[in-house]
Amino acid sequence: MIAQRLQEFLDQHNAMYTHKTHRLTYTSKDLAQADHVPPWEVAKTVVVVADGVFALAVVPANAMVDLEALRRALGIRSVRLASEKEIAALFPDVELGAMAPFGNLYGNVPVYVDRALASEEEVVFNAGTHRDVIHMKYRDFAHFVHPEVMSFAFPG
Repeated sequence: MIAQRLQEFLDQHNAMYTHKTHRLTYTSKDLAQADHVPPWEVAKTVVVVADGVFALAVVPANAMVDLEALRRALGIRSVRLASEKEIAALFPDVELGAMAPFGNLYGNVPVYVDRALASEEEVVFNAGTHRDVIHMKYRDFAHFVHPEVMSFAFPG
């Protein structure tokens, strides 16, 4: 089942998307395989703390977040991965590790998307569980989320 606040947001905004379910997966690469999509279309959502502020760093499933590159791109002093406890508190209505890249639904958490993912026509992402995914056009995702696009990923 799609996380309720995500479902309500998408429906209230008449978003064009497809909801699919697949076998239980815990990594974005497994999600790509289970959903039969290329890993570069799967948006892996990584929660970071950038100069004390929570943010979402979104990269393709076949990449990893380069924290130092992200720090430089943001022009800040420090960036680190959020702890599981912090993530659970920030996203109380989703399964740990299955956050959709919609920071605007959680207190306007900034969203940073790697340029490689932003160049894709379609993106696929977790919808709050490890079984539910959303497919939508990247341009529609960007319209709703207003992410900042920059380069901060490396092949993973």
